[in-house]
Amino acid sequence: MREILGRRRRLLSQRSDGGPDMISAALTFATEWQWPVLPGAAADPQGRSRCACPDPDCTVPGAHPFDPGLLTATTDARMVRWWWTNRPAAPIVLATGGKAPCAVSLPALPAARALGALDRMGMRLGPVVASPTRWALLVKPYSLEQLGELLYAQDFVPGSLRFHGEGGYLALPPSETGQGQTRWERAPLPGSASPWVPDVEAVVDAVVEALTRTGVSAPEL
Repeated sequence: MREILGRRRRLLSQRSDGGPDMISAALTFATEWQWPVLPGAAADPQGRSRCACPDPDCTVPGAHPFDPGLLTATTDARMVRWWWTNRPAAPIVLATGGKAPCAVSLPALPAARALGALDRMGMRLGPVVASPTRWALLVKPYSLEQLGELLYAQDFVPGSLRFHGEGGYLALPPSETGQGQTRWERAPLPGSASPWVPDVEAVVDAVVEALTRTGVSAPEL
């Protein structure tokens, strides 16, 4: 059992240039955790920081759905296996919301400081996805109405925060995007059940407080 868990951790965390590791990670998300996924647009091979999609000003190169579209995200093992067999290096994109986790993201440097502050506060966090530019804290699904009420109740909301809710998406490890390698900053524990994630209220309250305490509440890209 320990050997199996160790193998799954390696599959979900190691760098991959495409092939069985990406398929295994996508299948774990889709079938074991019931997170709907789909292949993302790849980074442009002619320019690492550019996207293969038609938008020359794409702000999330390689880290978003393109063809197929977001609505095709699935937990079906046959479809997932077919996608990554034909596109072995494609980023793994999570369709957030519904029964899948949502996320709150912020720039990498403030995120690292905020996580340190949250640890000192004793805040329990779920999985955290990290790219070279932004980190995303996974949270329980929330509605737009719930998010609106939450933000209205805040005295101040840092402009650097982004919310990945219903109808949103997020690239998952070990995806390679135009922004670099995606990895787990806080890895979920592999298992048959979907990883635990906190409520969005607790995360937003704690992140806003942590950003304010660490003096990194100004908007950043």
